[in-house]
Amino acid sequence: MAGGLIVTNVGGRAAEYNGKVTWYVILVSLIAASGGLLFGYDLGVTGGVESFPEFLNLFFPDVAAQKAASASVNPYCSYDSQKLSAFTSVLFLSG
Repeated sequence: MAGGLIVTNVGGRAAEYNGKVTWYVILVSLIAASGGLLFGYDLGVTGGVESFPEFLNLFFPDVAAQKAASASVNPYCSYDSQKLSAFTSVLFLSG
């Protein structure tokens, strides 16, 4: 995890900057960081659910049959279904 510190002795052009760390800046930074955290969590959960055989058998039986018949072990091209891609896109867009 990244960390940082506040430097008080600044020279050069940085000394001309009059910006301050206010509560607004801290709040906006925390909200942005929370958004990134939630997006990463959502991405991990939906990616894991889509790889479950039970999920594929129940909602996308054609993709499950294609996966069972395929001997490919390439994780990037294992699902060739526009319906599954559309389902994933709707999950991400709905938040």
